[in-house]
Amino acid sequence: MLQFHMKTFNYSVKNSIKNSNIDFEKFKNEKNILIQIFCGQGKENLKKTVLTLLKELPQAVLIGTTTDGEIKDKKITTSNTIISISIFENTLIKKYYVENQDSFDTGFTLAKELITPNTKLLILFTDGTTTNGENFLKGIESFNNKIPICGGMAGDNGEFTQTFICSQNKILKSGAVGVSLNSDSLKIHNDYRFNWSSIGIEHTIDKIEDNRVYSINGMSPIDFYSKYLGEDVALALPATGIEFPLIVEKDGIPTARALIAKHKDGSVSFAGNLKEGDKVKLGFGNAEMIMQNPIKSFDTLYNIKPQSFFLYSCMARRRYMPDLIQVEVEPFARIAPTSGFFTYAEFYHNGSKNLLLNQTLTVVALTEENTKIDKKVKKAEPEKKDAYARTIRALTHLIRQSTKDYDKQTTKLNEEKLYTHNLLAAQKQFLRHTIHETNTPLSTIMGNIELYEMEFGKNRYLSNIEVAMKNLFSIYDDLSYLIKKDQIIYANQRIDLTDYARSRIDFFSQVAINAKSKLIFESSKRVKYINFNETKLQRIIDNNLTNAIKYTFENEDIYILLYEEEGFYKLQFSSHSTLIQEPKKIFEEYYREEKLKEGFGLGLNLVKKICDEEGIKIDLESNSHFTTFTYYFKKENNENSAT
Repeated sequence: MLQFHMKTFNYSVKNSIKNSNIDFEKFKNEKNILIQIFCGQGKENLKKTVLTLLKELPQAVLIGTTTDGEIKDKKITTSNTIISISIFENTLIKKYYVENQDSFDTGFTLAKELITPNTKLLILFTDGTTTNGENFLKGIESFNNKIPICGGMAGDNGEFTQTFICSQNKILKSGAVGVSLNSDSLKIHNDYRFNWSSIGIEHTIDKIEDNRVYSINGMSPIDFYSKYLGEDVALALPATGIEFPLIVEKDGIPTARALIAKHKDGSVSFAGNLKEGDKVKLGFGNAEMIMQNPIKSFDTLYNIKPQSFFLYSCMARRRYMPDLIQVEVEPFARIAPTSGFFTYAEFYHNGSKNLLLNQTLTVVALTEENTKIDKKVKKAEPEKKDAYARTIRALTHLIRQSTKDYDKQTTKLNEEKLYTHNLLAAQKQFLRHTIHETNTPLSTIMGNIELYEMEFGKNRYLSNIEVAMKNLFSIYDDLSYLIKKDQIIYANQRIDLTDYARSRIDFFSQVAINAKSKLIFESSKRVKYINFNETKLQRIIDNNLTNAIKYTFENEDIYILLYEEEGFYKLQFSSHSTLIQEPKKIFEEYYREEKLKEGFGLGLNLVKKICDEEGIKIDLESNSHFTTFTYYFKKENNENSAT
């Protein structure tokens, strides 16, 4: 029997396991054997490898998975098979598998069957296309949230069609397999590296069900990826989207969510869950950080002397930097035998949480030896540098710095936006109070004018005051409507347009007389019913009347015509006035044709907004003799009006 506490032996099988250099005799008398198979050659190769291994080492506990790349010591391969055989002296190994269950239930059942009082680690593989990885890990956590986990979701070389996992000779296309390492002497240390940076603006998840996203920033996910990454990337999803995940913070850890499936309705599925309202950014690989020696960031590794490393790394890391990613693996292999695979998602344990990670390198170090690593002796070699690596680092640095500059500008813009918002809110509040306080004195003045005229009769001075007051009332009504229109629902009602127009004309008749004009009203029918809101109708009529009075030449009449035309009532306001120079601008806010005339330039803009809301067509004709505004009101359905 081999005497070395724990030891891992890694083998590469390119074609057939029968032609491999595995010395099975070396393991025949070992009791505690764990075999991990990382197969990038599909189901049949996985099956043949399993059968051969179990025939030679029937006492071994075996789990396996298909991959998107394999790790064997200092080398990274694709479309290859790696066999990792670990021998333990004082560790017992339990195995279990679950298929055809809900993802959460799968996790719970697996944990229940595997965990013992002295379990030190769970190694877990799930299929990569149907299992909800996050729910699976929550299921494990619900049974026991203290046991460290590692492993990941199976791959199929970026096809995203069918992955496979195995437990002993059982090959599964859905579900999960796992082993528990149970010991009083086994020590493990887990860690991770992310090295993916966010870029661009923040986006909001609008609609989602678990890990299936239907809307991002008001767009379908396909349109979202097309807009920010280009149509070619969107068409080739999910394979092309794996390198550009959505980044969100979960449990204090920046976490990527990699896209793993595209659906016919335009929705997409991610390897992990998101929530409605989550703020996310697109991510890119920070090559500058990925190429740094990973051992430097894993200080706690020196607390144990690793006898084996298992690495479970995201497929995106390999695909993003295929010529340089090997520098991330080599430092581990210099310390101890290293094996693993490139996954569709990685499993990680942090405190009392099981986390599903994407774009991440997860590492677990194992030892049955009770000594510490010598930092000086095991110091990693300097990282390799060449022209290509420098170019990648430079481009990454450019993206990071540009993102920082953009974020700084965005922060400044948001501050200015908040200031403007507060300023407008204060202005609106001031207007609301002003309008409220103005109503009482206006009503008091008008009431006293009417009482005085009833007792002493009209006179020229009171008439002038009355005209001014009616103009003030019109302005007051406009401002009151603008303030309240977003807070009050203005309900429609049955209105006789003829009668209502005549009442408003009567109200402004004295105003017109004072301006040396006369309002002439003509209607083709005695009653004309429309279904409309009275407040909005008053704004349309009053603003047209006051504008006509304001701009009509002296001693010229103003004509208000109301007649029927093919399902509509046409309400026209015609006056003798100067040619409107800018017809397209006349409805703009604060625009006035004649700067010397009093007013805010709000009236016609308000009229245009109301007409747009209610589907009222507006015609404007203006020449050197006449200006005519025409409004088309829909007749009330089933109208029964008298002629």
